[in-house]
Amino acid sequence: QVQLVESGGGLVQPGGSLRLSCAASGSIFSIYRMGWYRQAPGKQRELVAEITKNGPTNYADSVKGRFTISRDNAKNTVLLQMNSLKPEDTAVYYCNMYLGVVPSTHRDYWGQGTQVTVSS
Repeated sequence: QVQLVESGGGLVQPGGSLRLSCAASGSIFSIYRMGWYRQAPGKQRELVAEITKNGPTNYADSVKGRFTISRDNAKNTVLLQMNSLKPEDTAVYYCNMYLGVVPSTHRDYWGQGTQVTVSS
């Protein structure tokens, strides 16, 4: 089985930074896409950032210039560096990976979610 373990969430003041990490464990055959989503109170779930197996990235307009997504294929890990955080960034952040696994299966996998709170 495959599991995604997230870390790095917490409470931070406006203007501060956090780095989220998500590591996949289990029988992983290939990595197609990694990304981060978030669900804020009163808002719909949204894509924050994603990165493909070849490196191209995609960001939500609201985080461009502030967040950076990266990956470590050898460690099956995706990172999200969040700078200049704003109160509106407060949300539960979910790690997402589209993986090929043994035996001959590929689909989306999700982490349990980690809380990010931006408040004075």
